[in-house]
Amino acid sequence: MGEVEPAVSVWPARGRTEAVVLVLHGGAEHGTGRVAPWKLAFLRMVPIARALHRAGRAHGIEVRLLRNRRYGWNAPAEDPVADARWALDRLRADHPGLPVVLVGHSMGARVALRVADDPAVRGVCALAPWTPRGEPVAAVAGRSVLIVHGTRDRMTSPAESHAYAERAQDVAARVARFEIGGEGHAMLRRAGVWTRLTIAFTLEQLAGDDGDALRGAWTAPGRLRIPV
Repeated sequence: MGEVEPAVSVWPARGRTEAVVLVLHGGAEHGTGRVAPWKLAFLRMVPIARALHRAGRAHGIEVRLLRNRRYGWNAPAEDPVADARWALDRLRADHPGLPVVLVGHSMGARVALRVADDPAVRGVCALAPWTPRGEPVAAVAGRSVLIVHGTRDRMTSPAESHAYAERAQDVAARVARFEIGGEGHAMLRRAGVWTRLTIAFTLEQLAGDDGDALRGAWTAPGRLRIPV
């Protein structure tokens, strides 16, 4: 038997599809086991995908949630990066020429930042991203990047995501970074804040309307440490 492909859940736009959001879940540094539909890292992104769909469907936005083949990053293979490339190729085949926003959590945020160089991608929303020291920034050249991190995250480093944001400023079209006070890695304590910022970024990128949630964020002097 051949290897199982990644899986994609699709929430369609209302009417004609004008843009697509690709949502990427987290994982672990190592792990070759398959990602079951009940895996917590995957389930954590289902409410965000559904919220994005509710907010975006009237704007012609389709939402896709990728479920990876394997749970780990698994360097040097970088399995989830290959899966995300696969999903973008499939998306392009279904909707040629449409703009895409990537939304990822933890390892999925690292993947989103890595595959942002796909020509369809307009921006990346990186939630509690795993951005180890030296993580390359070249892929976000010319893209908009929103990073959101909890101040009490013990799984991925807020300091390292800040360092990534500083480096990304040199190549990205624009970068902003929010710090959610008292929040950890699971995005559960202040779930509404994570969701609000993710929706605002997505609608700004794909529909031209962020509901004022990001007003001033892109140009604020402290735009890499915006408290919320």
